Amino acid sequence: MLERRNNPPPVPSNPTRQNGNNDNDLMTKLANLLALAATGGLLATTASAKDFPEGSPEFETDYKKATAASKGSGKPMLVVFSASWCPPCQANKKKVYPSDPVKAYHDKFVWVYLDTDKKENQNVASEFGVRGIPHIQFVGADGKAIDKAVGGTSPDRFAAKLKSVLEKAAPEKAGA
Repeated sequence: MLERRNNPPPVPSNPTRQNGNNDNDLMTKLANLLALAATGGLLATTASAKDFPEGSPEFETDYKKATAASKGSGKPMLVVFSASWCPPCQANKKKVYPSDPVKAYHDKFVWVYLDTDKKENQNVASEFGVRGIPHIQFVGADGKAIDKAVGGTSPDRFAAKLKSVLEKAAPEKAGA
């Protein structure tokens, strides 16, 4: 019968000098892995707003710039809180925003796409009480919330929502 030992393997006196290397292999590999992961994550989140299908509205990814554009144009903002890992978000992105019923509204809003995984978007998400995604927040040119839509949707339902939001925003626009 084999005897079971619970003793860990011996640890070298200087783990960084294993195999005769003193270039801190383990730490170098770990640093490289972390750098690669960070770069990959950055590339994935940076590309998320730029990889919309043909026929999609033009999305701004900077909330402050979008707010200024909305104020300057008088158009309400349509702020999409989303993430690359969210299936309903990706379905909206691929099938709803570029759809024919929604295209009629592309020039009626300042379209904003904010990845909720990016730190710089978390305060805005918190400001609008985003608890789940996709969360589409409609904001007047004055910065006040008009309406919201949460969850996946169809092109026709989303187009109807856009029409409704424009009707709600019209009195504000007329008073401006």
